[in-house]
Amino acid sequence: MSDPSIFVSVQQAPFALDEGYADLIAQRRDIGAVVSFTGLVRDFNEAPDVTGLTLEHYPGMTERALHDIGVEAFERFALEGVVIVHRVGRLSPGDPIVRVVVASAHRREAFSACDFIMDILKTRAPFWKKEHSRQGDYWVKERESDLNDAARWSLSPPATRSP
Repeated sequence: MSDPSIFVSVQQAPFALDEGYADLIAQRRDIGAVVSFTGLVRDFNEAPDVTGLTLEHYPGMTERALHDIGVEAFERFALEGVVIVHRVGRLSPGDPIVRVVVASAHRREAFSACDFIMDILKTRAPFWKKEHSRQGDYWVKERESDLNDAARWSLSPPATRSP
């Protein structure tokens, strides 16, 4: 793995639901599978009536953390490309918040890598979420389920990439 193809963007602007797809597969004939995930802001979480979400981050540090997660995905899975786009700022329920696109020669690697990236992103990426509800604003706490999802990857040895 000399120079993995990883694109990371942390932005306030909305992104298209096909964000990163065309660039990932352009002029490529070695890609057999592209798997993507788009996360949306829900209208419930710690409160049953979430009216909005504000995401804060450390510029530079957050992009580096997302890039490092992409590199780790390349080390674990046989990938050809990774796109990670994450929004920050004030968002409303239904707004797309995160987009992960993974390309590989084979579907299983692409599905697993996309799942891995989201599980690790939820616990390692330096984002801070403040939810807004009719009862008031509050910072979102770390969830045990997110930690459990990330921990399952430490049980799986990294895949060996063929030269």
